[in-house]
Amino acid sequence: MPSLAHNLLDADAEGARPALRMDDTVLTYDEFRDAALRVSASLKSMGVEPGDRVGMVLPNVPSFPVVFYGALLAGGAVVPMNPLLKAREVEYYLRDSGARVVVALDSTAQPVVEAAGAVGIDAVPVGPALPEALMSDRPRAVAEDRDGEDLAVILYTSGTTGQPKGAELTHAGLNSNARTMQETLLEATPEDVIMGCLPLFHVFGLTCSLNAGVLARSCLTLLPRFHGAKALSLVERDRVTVFEGVPTMFAAMLHEPDRGDVDMSSLRLCVSGGSAMPVEVMRSFEETFGCIVLEGYGLSETSPVASFNHPHAERKPGSIGTPVRGVEMRLVDDDGKDVAPGDVGEIAIHGENLMRGYWQRPEDTAAAIPDGWFRTGDLARTDEDGYYFIVDRKKEMIIRGGYNVYPREIEEVLYEHPAVAEVACVGVPHPDLGEEVAAAVALKPGRRPTSTKSASS
Repeated sequence: MPSLAHNLLDADAEGARPALRMDDTVLTYDEFRDAALRVSASLKSMGVEPGDRVGMVLPNVPSFPVVFYGALLAGGAVVPMNPLLKAREVEYYLRDSGARVVVALDSTAQPVVEAAGAVGIDAVPVGPALPEALMSDRPRAVAEDRDGEDLAVILYTSGTTGQPKGAELTHAGLNSNARTMQETLLEATPEDVIMGCLPLFHVFGLTCSLNAGVLARSCLTLLPRFHGAKALSLVERDRVTVFEGVPTMFAAMLHEPDRGDVDMSSLRLCVSGGSAMPVEVMRSFEETFGCIVLEGYGLSETSPVASFNHPHAERKPGSIGTPVRGVEMRLVDDDGKDVAPGDVGEIAIHGENLMRGYWQRPEDTAAAIPDGWFRTGDLARTDEDGYYFIVDRKKEMIIRGGYNVYPREIEEVLYEHPAVAEVACVGVPHPDLGEEVAAAVALKPGRRPTSTKSASS
């Protein structure tokens, strides 16, 4: 399988079509490809060899896709980072990955420059529209050959304990997952406009918005910082056909006071992932904007898509659907054995989308993938049709008086209250029960909480 970057080189037939947009900045596929090849040439002149790591600290601006594909064309492996990271955090990622160079947005580059200096590598600040400081006068004529199992991206995952671990994502894994997303789930074409508000430095946005969009030759319209009102206006202005977001984004758009004044008729599909979509939020969004929301599931370690409510199959609200093409899923107990039908178990995943392992952490890799099946830490159950329903994170389950309480189930009930906008349940210490359930609730605009006393108080 060719390098992930070859998908951009193969876009000749759609070269004049818009590929990237951010407000008044528009790059066609020809311009996108030329800029990426110039970045590739510049990185090669700086000594980047196949397999070398290239750090990226960029928000959702056109320079992100250009640098990303330019680094891959040079044979590098990209290490994307959140632009909100502090210098010490960037320094950790650079040291741990052994990055050779790092690229940052010029307006917020100071922490990155500081971190790069501490590590002893070059930092290259670039502008948002085009990374001109990293673009050679002449583009490279060819891309570096990379094997499907070669490293394409190191994506750091934030665990609940310890330092973040770098998931090693390969060209084959990212390519196959993007193709599955494009062909079987989005069914995207060059006529589509995909909303790029998911952070591209996270694998959801990287695979499902950018890489799937390049495969489809669609236009990706970018939103550097999410805001509900701005997202609604972009859908109307750019005639967005595919909106992808996490549940909080759907909730923010739904609760915008002027949502009824925006023309959302161009939307043909909405995709939710990243965390469980509350059923009430999904129902209200579909009713308000007249669209369909398909929910899926995945992780950084799975490139990311593992399961989905497929577009031409029964859609079950509250479910993460069934495994996608090339992926297997099962529910296991603590000993790795399949649980009985209907019982709750930990999701284990096997397939072409699975990471190669954690960067330079063989023990963590062995613990996460003890038998070829990746242990996700997510608890779920299946129904009679094989649809998966997330119950909660394994580590977030609350044990109240000896009973297992799953926060997701309580949250779903609270979302049904007409005054509730968002809710999150956690376990707090209790002297008698061990743990008690606590709920943090955000109310809809104009609603006020009232206090009530129980009969026993």
